[in-house]
Amino acid sequence: MEIVIYGNEVLRGEAAPVRVIDEAAVNLAHDMLETMIAGKGIGLAAPQVGILKRLFVVQIPDDIPRVFFNPRIVEQSEETVKYEEGCMSLPGIYADVVRPAAVRVHAWNEKGKAFTFDAEDLLARVIQHELDHLRGVMFIDHLSELKRKRILKVWEEKFRA
Repeated sequence: MEIVIYGNEVLRGEAAPVRVIDEAAVNLAHDMLETMIAGKGIGLAAPQVGILKRLFVVQIPDDIPRVFFNPRIVEQSEETVKYEEGCMSLPGIYADVVRPAAVRVHAWNEKGKAFTFDAEDLLARVIQHELDHLRGVMFIDHLSELKRKRILKVWEEKFRA
């Protein structure tokens, strides 16, 4: 699969729910996992491959691959943490983003079964980052306007070079 790069309008769209978790949906999730791993990423949302569906996949180091259909955060910690983020749709760009340190997410797995999952640290961050993509939000949107403009200027210079 091809990764959609910043500037493509699909990245700013609102993803629609996955109505049926069938073979096609599961195959899409597996293709996304392969694409994410090949691109050396740790998370990938369906809009990043041009599909406006509420689906993302994650695999942080030393963990199993995880698939989330129709995810939503149902609880988050008051404690926040600053951490450097990047994005496969904005290659080569990194910035510190403040997010809740832990989240509880409700979603469906590849078998169509609902589950609730508690995540903290890097996994919580990746889940939040990918969930943002389902709402048309990118990590740079969490930055001040000045910092975002500076970063995008650097990215445009790299991307056009």
